[in-house]
Amino acid sequence: MPRALVTGAAGFIGSHLSEALLDRGFSVIGMDNLVTGDVANIAPFTGRDFVLVRHDVTNFIAVEGPLDYVFHFASPASPVDYLQLPIQTLKVGGLGTHNCLGLAKDKGARFLLASTSEVYGDPLVHPQREDYWGNVNPVGPRGVYDEAKRFAEAMVMAYHRVHSVETRIVRIFNTYGPRMRVNDGRAIPAFMSQALAGEDVTVFGDGQQTRSLCYVSDLVDGVVRLMLSEVTDPVNIGNPDEMSIRALAERIVALTGSSSRIVEHPLPVDDPKVRQPDITRARTLLEWEPRVPLDEGLDRTLAYFRRKLGI
Repeated sequence: MPRALVTGAAGFIGSHLSEALLDRGFSVIGMDNLVTGDVANIAPFTGRDFVLVRHDVTNFIAVEGPLDYVFHFASPASPVDYLQLPIQTLKVGGLGTHNCLGLAKDKGARFLLASTSEVYGDPLVHPQREDYWGNVNPVGPRGVYDEAKRFAEAMVMAYHRVHSVETRIVRIFNTYGPRMRVNDGRAIPAFMSQALAGEDVTVFGDGQQTRSLCYVSDLVDGVVRLMLSEVTDPVNIGNPDEMSIRALAERIVALTGSSSRIVEHPLPVDDPKVRQPDITRARTLLEWEPRVPLDEGLDRTLAYFRRKLGI
């Protein structure tokens, strides 16, 4: 039975990844300090071969017994979180990645970094390919997240080249689904909670900035495929179907049957104008592409938010 450590296991993606690994017959150690994670996310699979360890990965990590895989997903991931926790975000990207890589090296485990499309910043190349180096403002408010992930990628490659650690890097594009936090601050939780409450649905700027939305089960499938592959270069995992934020807001208002108005708020500093992954590498090397249509994924996510909000 393969044994895996998942950091950030009580978070949105980390909990879905942990569950998928359990379904594949893995023994899973989940590690989370619960700063942005929620034990409710792991409740559906407690009692299985899963244990949650409350620990901050910026401190030394010790795991007893053998370990085959390390999935490093610990980090504040939404703008609301990393703007409120800028130093913690930098530390988990730097010290946390260093500690996880050290553990993988010590155990002879394969390591996967959850990186992000934010390494491309506000891109000047569209769609974004893995060989694009990005357009990031290192001293802007979003730089704490963007540069933490860029530094983490550099450290992963250093351990791969110097210590021969088997490493993988996934660049995650916008992902959605059940277990997102209501107050997450990202578009889908914000739009759904506002529409369900009959409040104004707020878009930033004129709403013409674009995002590409991948349902969480598709994302997790890509992550597992990458970990089990022999691909050591970064790989984009996301849905290449691009849409504007305003169009997304209109679709969610229609799905909820809400009478909410769409109102505009000022655009945040350095907010990316476009997001669309080039997934050629994932298609050719992993035989992966997203399968869940947007309306189906939104329906599943909306059902979750209705339960969560008691509506």
